[in-house]
Amino acid sequence: MQRVSERSGGVWQPSPGSVYPALQLLEDEGLVRVEQSEGRRVFHLTESGQAYVQEHREELTRAWSAVVGSVDDGEQELRGLFHQVGAALKQVMHEGTATQIASARTLLVNTRRQLYRILAEEEGSDVN
Repeated sequence: MQRVSERSGGVWQPSPGSVYPALQLLEDEGLVRVEQSEGRRVFHLTESGQAYVQEHREELTRAWSAVVGSVDDGEQELRGLFHQVGAALKQVMHEGTATQIASARTLLVNTRRQLYRILAEEEGSDVN
């Protein structure tokens, strides 16, 4: 699931509830095999699975392109900024003083309000 998220640039973040049934189906069809490694289930393509991928490579590539292409550059940039802000917030929560944490809380409350103001504004008008 992590690889799918990374490979899609965070656009597609599948949940265990969608991934594991699909993996079970692929295992039932003989396209993947599962093994235990360090307490985790690891899935590998079987020879049949590898053959399927080779035979359907163009179709599979189009599917990836459709997922990644469904998000424009502006959305991708916002997604990246969101993750950066989240990382900074975690650092403040773990390392910050009580005063710094309070300042971060105030900043987030104001940021949330301002984001809703952006949605409330008519299109094309500046919010600054």
